Amino acid sequence: MIYDPTSSLLLTPVDREAPERTRRLRTLGLGDRPDACFDAFAHRLADVFAAPYSIVNFIDENRQFFAGLHTPADTHRGSDLTAAAAAAAGSSGGVGRVMARDHGYCPHVVVRRKALVLEDVCDYPRFAGNPVVDEIGVRSYLGAPLIDRTGMTLGTVCVVDTEPRPWGRAGLENIKAMAGELVEEIHRREEGLI
Repeated sequence: MIYDPTSSLLLTPVDREAPERTRRLRTLGLGDRPDACFDAFAHRLADVFAAPYSIVNFIDENRQFFAGLHTPADTHRGSDLTAAAAAAAGSSGGVGRVMARDHGYCPHVVVRRKALVLEDVCDYPRFAGNPVVDEIGVRSYLGAPLIDRTGMTLGTVCVVDTEPRPWGRAGLENIKAMAGELVEEIHRREEGLI
């Protein structure tokens, strides 16, 4: 458990499933390299939600890995941006592929096993102090867990904005549905159908 010593607020929840999740991610071959299909999914998320940032995020014991990533810079580069080029650059548009477990809101989604809607992170003292607010300028977050057929939460899909956003009930339902689509794709990969 990580606390902010100045406020005594719990910032990052304890993740008791992290060791088992790490093993499951390794079995599936996820969470250690960018993936063009996940990048394409992140681009689709960005289009659906008109969000500048969108992520397919797998979380292990030590870090978060953005296997799929869309940033505002991706829009300006055009459709020929590949996952390999982003990996070679080490980042995409100033946001890298790796983030500490105590940064961002996805670890909360994974532990809660429920979607999280933060229309303005500054409205929530527990979330306003997260490092991504100052480091990246995050002001709004919408994320849903990726729960596979074994019941394991592998990570999240999320969209982020640098301005407050009224995601609403429709946004919540859409992000949950898209998380379900991605889990089905992961299952097809596991079965060797892709």
